[in-house]
Amino acid sequence: MTRKIAIYGKGGIGKSTTQQNTAAALAYFFGKKVLIHGCDPKADCTRLILGGKPQETVLDTIREYGEEALTVDRVVKTGFGGIKCVESGGPEPGVGCAGRGVITAINLMEEFGAYSDDLDFVFFDVLGDVVCGGFAMPVREGKAQEIYIVASGEMMALYAANNICRGMIKYAEQSGVRLGGIICNSRNVDGEKELMTEFCAKIGTQMLHYIPRDNIVQKAEFNRQTVTQFDPECNQAQEYKELARKIIENDMFVIPRPMSMDEMENLVVKYGLLN
Repeated sequence: MTRKIAIYGKGGIGKSTTQQNTAAALAYFFGKKVLIHGCDPKADCTRLILGGKPQETVLDTIREYGEEALTVDRVVKTGFGGIKCVESGGPEPGVGCAGRGVITAINLMEEFGAYSDDLDFVFFDVLGDVVCGGFAMPVREGKAQEIYIVASGEMMALYAANNICRGMIKYAEQSGVRLGGIICNSRNVDGEKELMTEFCAKIGTQMLHYIPRDNIVQKAEFNRQTVTQFDPECNQAQEYKELARKIIENDMFVIPRPMSMDEMENLVVKYGLLN
């Protein structure tokens, strides 16, 4: 059975980098069949898997050639580890709604059978700090059953994670979606691991994995590769392997309990994030 997972997180938190490195580890170390559906209007959710090659997006194809020209072969490309990649794309700047584009693209890929039964994982990489029904679509309409949130020990990343949980509980009962945990993409903030552990406990979930900061991630990106492709024996590749293993074996799925603003303020003050 295909597991459909939505990865959310504040813009700039390293969500797409984390997601692509995790997908690469799932494919390389565990032999999993993976498809990534990028739902960020920047259409950069698959570039490391595809070696930096620009990908023709679903919305660009429809705009330029019409919906009748849209086929799976045209917009789904295969990259490292046999990972399949598709990007929703976005509207023309200043025109239209990017969230609506996500809805259109997911529905069309579903209709065309892109999420085939032989896949082990489908990842929806979703812009997480925009309050928009379109970006909530993978959760709202049950397209994804699991959510993982990429965060760090920085104040705005925590606020975004809490808001994502707040939006999620609106749809948890009707769609069955559940939170599988928080992935900490470390920024080397003082007391970060302790802060993230306490944050997760307060919202009723687990810190699924703590990814240490390592410059090899940037080195790999300069070479348009994931860490696993760049150097599968390095420590950071092993961190993504461990994260992939934890996702495979995860059995803790919850409806989160978002913190109130007062609770959030008390937490960030406790760890000195307002100083």
